[in-house]
Amino acid sequence: MRFVDEVEITVSSGTGGNGHVAFRRESKVPRGGPSGGDGGRGGSVIFRATRMRNTLVDFRWSRIIRAQNGERGMDKDMYGRAADDSVLLVPLGTMLHDAETGELVADLNTDGAEWRLEGGRGGRGNIHFATPTRRTPEFAEEGKPGEERKLRLELKILADVGLLGYPNAGKSTLISRMSAARPKIADYPFTTLHPNLGVVSVGVGESYVVADIPGLIEGASEGKGLGHQFLKHVERCALYLHLVSCEEGPQSPLERLRAIDAELLKYDEDVANREQIVVLTKCDIIDEESRDALVAELAKATGRRVIPISAVAGLGLKEVTFAAWQRVKERRDAAGTNDVSEPPTL
Repeated sequence: MRFVDEVEITVSSGTGGNGHVAFRRESKVPRGGPSGGDGGRGGSVIFRATRMRNTLVDFRWSRIIRAQNGERGMDKDMYGRAADDSVLLVPLGTMLHDAETGELVADLNTDGAEWRLEGGRGGRGNIHFATPTRRTPEFAEEGKPGEERKLRLELKILADVGLLGYPNAGKSTLISRMSAARPKIADYPFTTLHPNLGVVSVGVGESYVVADIPGLIEGASEGKGLGHQFLKHVERCALYLHLVSCEEGPQSPLERLRAIDAELLKYDEDVANREQIVVLTKCDIIDEESRDALVAELAKATGRRVIPISAVAGLGLKEVTFAAWQRVKERRDAAGTNDVSEPPTL
């Protein structure tokens, strides 16, 4: 399925049905009085968050969504039928913005959360307007019109832990070893073209969600590479695992780490200041002495915890899994919740 995380649509709720003008025409019932019923309510447009969706792709082909109008009132005091609501299922983490003002309308970040554009009220029939001095009212109300809004839907995925790093830093491999997620893995850059989510189980009834974000490069905050499109997906994470390969290249591991930190700072200061654990990857390709020296260098330069791993050799996987869980659990305890999202893999 194609991953789509932003789309602009127009939604319109239904107009209420008109009230009806009618009079009783029964034999042996002189001056039967008004009998025009009320119009039915117009349908509402309802956005509902669900774990069963993980992309906004359905809205790419349905940019204009209109709810049905209510039926008009009828003779013999019969009311018109209310229109059915149009329920639009969206992924958890979907934000609704007014497309013209940019105002945040709703943030649907819990399962079942809803936002609705109310349908118009049905007009009253002439049965409501009879008085002792006006026994044959020949008028009724029109139904109230529905509302129309242009909305920009933006998906920011929900995860406890986000994986950061350059392309080919080993993020996809790590999430495949920590969870049941099976992202594409290859030895060339940008094999991850959309975020992948994995649920990491750390005990009976205890788990957390990890997001594998496509690799960032210098200039990501300005739209270079794939970073600009996906940086927003790290905004909701409480903790980052910052993966840095121990491989030598044009930049040292420390320079690559600092380059990503600089992009986060340009993008959002709050994101840049969020807690990170540095994960030194591919440590099976260097000797133990070089590995320990590199770990010490990164820890001293950043003031962060540094965990060396090798997904191939199985080195450090348990340590990084439970280091992340410890921080996630501390935050949940502080917030007084043990809730965990269980989204499907994107």
